[in-house]
Amino acid sequence: MSKPRVAILISGRGSNMTALLEAAARPGYPATVALVLSNKAEAAGLERANAAGIPTAVVASKGRTRAEFEAELTATLAQNRIEILALAGFMRVLTAEFVAIWTGRMLNIHPSLLPAFPGLDTHARALAAGVRLHGCTVHLVTPGVDEGPIVAQSAVPVLAGDTESTLAARVLEQEHRLYPAALAWLAAGQVRLEGARAVVAANLAAGALANPLPQFAPLRRDEQTP
Repeated sequence: MSKPRVAILISGRGSNMTALLEAAARPGYPATVALVLSNKAEAAGLERANAAGIPTAVVASKGRTRAEFEAELTATLAQNRIEILALAGFMRVLTAEFVAIWTGRMLNIHPSLLPAFPGLDTHARALAAGVRLHGCTVHLVTPGVDEGPIVAQSAVPVLAGDTESTLAARVLEQEHRLYPAALAWLAAGQVRLEGARAVVAANLAAGALANPLPQFAPLRRDEQTP
């Protein structure tokens, strides 16, 4: 049985793209990355993909209507026989019409524990809100920005003294673990839609939430509160 053909859509350096490519290169991974596509010709991730031997394409979005952009995007995906889309730092809001074509077959990763902090500047907003847990979410894409059914999440602690950059680095490490797993589940047919929810197969459900909280040694007797 052939593996589903995946296109990774990027707009920049392609950090999560690299994690997906590395995972897909392993024996037994249930998807083939058949294309890396960017809406920006200068996206650094295109060079990374080329170096890995992955076909690339540019569909420019600047100076065009959304209809023009998405018409060429659709044609390019069809030419490459793409079956699943993985958005990885793709900085374009897609129309409801385009999203409908890919219902249940398009993933995105967002740097927060949705539904908290949709949109931009998630790490700064998490610090300002004083949350104790932050993280990342892989979700199926719907017309609403960062509103789609959640497939998997990974949580990290917000530590005293954290800055945007230190918190972002901790979250990014989890993104690189979570996204390849979620894409594998979708490609293997282990994710299904039930109304507005994404349901992960029972034997994988425990892995749909990763929570790498630090493990602390118990207090010594002389440290305990009387």
